[in-house]
Amino acid sequence: MAACVSRVELSVSCRSLLDRDLGSRSDPLCVLLQDAGGGRWAELDRTEKIKNCQDPEFCKKLVVDYYFEKVQKLKFSVYDIDNKSFDLNDDDYLGGVECTLGQVVSSSVFTRPLELKQGKPAGKGTITISAEEIKDTRVVYLEIEAQNLDKKDFLGKSDPFLEFYKQSDAGTWQLVYRSEVIKNNLNPCWRKFSVPLQTFCGGDFNKPIKVEYECIHPEKKQKKKHYKNSGIIRIKSCKIETEYSFLDYVMGGCQINFTVGVDFTASNGDPKSPDSLHYISPDGINEYLSAIWSVGSVVQDYDTDKLFPAFGFGAQVPPSWQVSHEFALNFNPSNPYCQGIQGIVDAYRQILPRIQLYGPTNFSPIINHVARFAGHSLQQGTAAQYFILLIITDGEITDLDQTRQAIVNASKLPMSIIIVGVGEADFKAMEFLDGDNGVLKSVTGEPAARDIVQFVPFRQFKNAPQEALSQMVLAEVPKQLVSYYKWQGWPPLELPEIKAM
Repeated sequence: MAACVSRVELSVSCRSLLDRDLGSRSDPLCVLLQDAGGGRWAELDRTEKIKNCQDPEFCKKLVVDYYFEKVQKLKFSVYDIDNKSFDLNDDDYLGGVECTLGQVVSSSVFTRPLELKQGKPAGKGTITISAEEIKDTRVVYLEIEAQNLDKKDFLGKSDPFLEFYKQSDAGTWQLVYRSEVIKNNLNPCWRKFSVPLQTFCGGDFNKPIKVEYECIHPEKKQKKKHYKNSGIIRIKSCKIETEYSFLDYVMGGCQINFTVGVDFTASNGDPKSPDSLHYISPDGINEYLSAIWSVGSVVQDYDTDKLFPAFGFGAQVPPSWQVSHEFALNFNPSNPYCQGIQGIVDAYRQILPRIQLYGPTNFSPIINHVARFAGHSLQQGTAAQYFILLIITDGEITDLDQTRQAIVNASKLPMSIIIVGVGEADFKAMEFLDGDNGVLKSVTGEPAARDIVQFVPFRQFKNAPQEALSQMVLAEVPKQLVSYYKWQGWPPLELPEIKAM
């Protein structure tokens, strides 16, 4: 799983708080709590207390770890503090709000009314929360070459590589970068590389860095009277640049659009049979619904209108009963949008008895469908949009060659594809599409511009916590989104006014 965690500072202010003190105004303090499961909340941080203030703007920032792939439920609780005790049970509650961290970071300003309990407003009180990522975004870019290195191999030249070390506070040397090996070359020029400034030198420009400019071989120097060196290392270029993060783009106005594609091929089995993957159990769940809920519950926080297009493929649909590979789940091709994740679930339940499962299993039509929307968004010159397509399927792809081409084309667009395999089928073709196994190429040999596919089999998560699936399949999305905008050379501040390609 990708390590896409950041530290986030939350700034909090309130307006029109309830007045609980006699003869003066309330002395508010805000506490940040995180859902600990089982109806329990754990305190993460709290602000300072501000005396006699109904419109506080707290100075202390609340710090929390951020994960894109998790639904992180938070509660902000405001109290009137009238004593020096850390315990809040004897302090007056002025109201609170529950939300997710995703909702906060995807909003430029997150403002909600305070409630004393669900459905009961805390007067006219409101709370406003804004987020800022804690990070050093600077990156060191280096390009290094060597000249006239010693020949070390008996039947050939040397196979040189390069290492950088930084000096720790304890005085020891720590490896921070090792280059690739260049075979049979005494004058190598290594690939340009980058290292986060924090990793490279801890952000301290005065910290010693160990790299030999003249390669000195101690034994040769001792034996040879006129020995000079065993080669020279030369730094061709060194730049310090800003490396933008996923949160930079989200907070810069990038919208994430979520689309679902559901496999309705006959290999799933008759939905009325308990053996079918589309059979809805008495508790209202099957693997398709679990995947939709797991992934959608995370992504929905990053889409302001909460309208999600949902499609099916591989079924015969009325009224013509022709096989379709991109029909709207709500049977409205001109408006395939569902209201929230619950809307997708409702459309899925309603369509099951109205279609005939058939085949084959073709992915390319729905990938191309979403790719058209992603391509169209680039032409609008409006707020940046990134598209996530979730495909849920039970078997092998029939149109593998066309799907490979569709993915290669989509890799040039602001788009990621998540494939969840349900059931016990052989999913080797899906793993082939996942770029972790090497650069995906089309049949004609055209390579993908970047890795945009993440595949996981649902069976690995049957006995895992509900959020485990989303954490696995979404962990790569932040890196994929950043890789696209970096490839295009678009910093976050330019996103709302992207120029047409």
